[in-house]
Amino acid sequence: MTDPVDERSRHSNRSRYINRELSWLEFNARVLALAEDPATPLLERVRFVAIFSQNLDEFFQVRVAGLKDRVAAGVSGRSPDGLSAAEQLEAISARTAELVDRADEVFLGSICSSLADEGIVFSTWGDLDADDREWATAEFRNRIFPVLTPLAVDPGHPFPYISSLSLNLGVIVRDPTTDQRRFARVKVPSLLPRFVVMPDGERFVPLEQVIAEHLDELFPGMEVLDHVAFRVTRNADLTVEEEDADDLLAAIEMELRRRRFGKAVRLQVEDDISAEALELIRDELELTDDDVVAHSAPLDLGGLFAVADVDRPDLKYPLFVPVTQHRLGLDEDEQQPDLFAVMREGDVLVHHPYDSFSTSVEEFIRQSAADPKVLTIKLTLYRTSGDSPIVGALIKAAEAGKQVVALVELKARFDEERNIEWARRLEQAGVHVVYGLVGLKTHTKTCLVVRDEGDRVNRYCHIGTGNYNSKTARLYEDVGLLTADPDLGADLTQLFNYLTGYARDVQYSKLLVAPHTLRDGLVHFIRNERRATPGTGHIVMKMNSLVDADMIDELYAASADGVRVELIVRGISCIRPGVAGLSENITVRSIVGRYLEHSRIYRFANGRGPGEELHFIGSADLMPRNLDRRVEAVVPVRSPELRVRMDEILAVSLADDTLAWRQVDDGWSHVERRGTVETHIDLQEHALKRASVGRR
Repeated sequence: MTDPVDERSRHSNRSRYINRELSWLEFNARVLALAEDPATPLLERVRFVAIFSQNLDEFFQVRVAGLKDRVAAGVSGRSPDGLSAAEQLEAISARTAELVDRADEVFLGSICSSLADEGIVFSTWGDLDADDREWATAEFRNRIFPVLTPLAVDPGHPFPYISSLSLNLGVIVRDPTTDQRRFARVKVPSLLPRFVVMPDGERFVPLEQVIAEHLDELFPGMEVLDHVAFRVTRNADLTVEEEDADDLLAAIEMELRRRRFGKAVRLQVEDDISAEALELIRDELELTDDDVVAHSAPLDLGGLFAVADVDRPDLKYPLFVPVTQHRLGLDEDEQQPDLFAVMREGDVLVHHPYDSFSTSVEEFIRQSAADPKVLTIKLTLYRTSGDSPIVGALIKAAEAGKQVVALVELKARFDEERNIEWARRLEQAGVHVVYGLVGLKTHTKTCLVVRDEGDRVNRYCHIGTGNYNSKTARLYEDVGLLTADPDLGADLTQLFNYLTGYARDVQYSKLLVAPHTLRDGLVHFIRNERRATPGTGHIVMKMNSLVDADMIDELYAASADGVRVELIVRGISCIRPGVAGLSENITVRSIVGRYLEHSRIYRFANGRGPGEELHFIGSADLMPRNLDRRVEAVVPVRSPELRVRMDEILAVSLADDTLAWRQVDDGWSHVERRGTVETHIDLQEHALKRASVGRR
């Protein structure tokens, strides 16, 4: 076998790895391509523009902010592909400008035109007639004006703090008495709708334009010389010194307050902004020209979610109602089945959003909470929904006297405040709330239920790839395993004891757990394929992101030894496939479409022995953070029937010729579109067939 370290020396880092940040931007470009595609339903195109915009917001808040911190601190290290932080920022700036221009162009062009054909019109103030303007003026005075606060900038009033992602109007006025020019800022209230909806319900006017046309009422007696919309993005990455924090909850709350005052990292402006206004705002925010992004479309297209939700089902993806698997369906008396009995009969694989989350995972936890035989429920909460039935079930279980343990990850980015709220509610109900381990995020998606069944105590488990979140379970593609396997029950007991107590030498029978055994376990199975009979080595991996350089090197070495490596990577892919002398046997494709591909599936053709494949599912991507700095759980799927299901999922993704993209070195291109296989449609049909014929 070729040693990955020896192989690495043959190629420079630049030729071996793709930059993480630039690869993420290419993922967002694939999202934008769905908005550009006329084959995408019209309001879904609007939604993808909004997703693209919000994705960029988070990217700048975290990734760009982190690179700027490195530059400011004088950190000289380079990324695995050999770029310095400054070089990455330069490349990001150039690529972002291209993508923003594309997004503005598609929104102002084909999307707005097509919407107008359907009676949904984006208007400017100049498009409105006299009656429309009269109505909009009344709307301004009654609903908008009372919540506006103009803030002057002069020797007695310093430049105001501009909160992150807020939409603002910068206004230059002249005092006719003194002839002095002054600058003022008017914040566009985030509680108001992003677009003013005209009385016909079919025309939308940007809120900032309505405000701008009435600035004389905000600055009476002053001459309004200029106004411009602008938006600031600030560093939102949390830095918590956990080792020094006596109370992690209090430390996170403190950091959330500090986040509001993070350093500015991006300034978005209208492309016709005056030089005077731009210089003033940019200088006050201590930004450079490279930090300025000019838009021809209205700022903050993330606000288009409200438009995408317009009640026009004819302009959206056809409604799909998740199915209930035959084994989990109502019995002849229209009663829910005893899920504990179902799981004792055999493992159940659930595939969301095709399989119903509410009649599988939620029902498992609901029955566990209500069942008097259940003694203990332990569950990890990384992100959950605002109306979570699962949280409600945990509260009821605790109030009924069961021992309930909820491991709430307070450091789940941008869900910290929500998780703090849930943690407090759970604690008040008597749930044992644990906030995770120092230095590690708890990302695993696991639930353990302990039940007294008379002659013995049995353990029931759910291990999955997605969060316990009712809302995202309808939007994200995920898989999960419901099982009564005693070995997995023992493994989860070990895992929860590690998470809630003190342990170092933790042993697991079947689970691969990060940061303990996952990296070494996956390396073992990759190398096992290299040792297999020539021509039989085959690895298929489906994940969100492939970043870890050492794992990439292992895949390069496998390719060099003739192993066929097929990768399905939704987002970041830092590997270079199909490179002579490096990765001839590696292919990478990406599925981006209606559902967010979120599951992680790892298949090894010789995992259990020659010709006997082994499948794993779990919470971990192949990123350094998942393998080394998070608690993750990956579980083998052993049932022959369920392994067929796993192969079905992978086969559809690999055959897709409608949604799929393929990676060519560091670029991406659509596969040849024949329209014979579309992952999300085909998997919907598979789910419907399973439900109708009573298969698992």
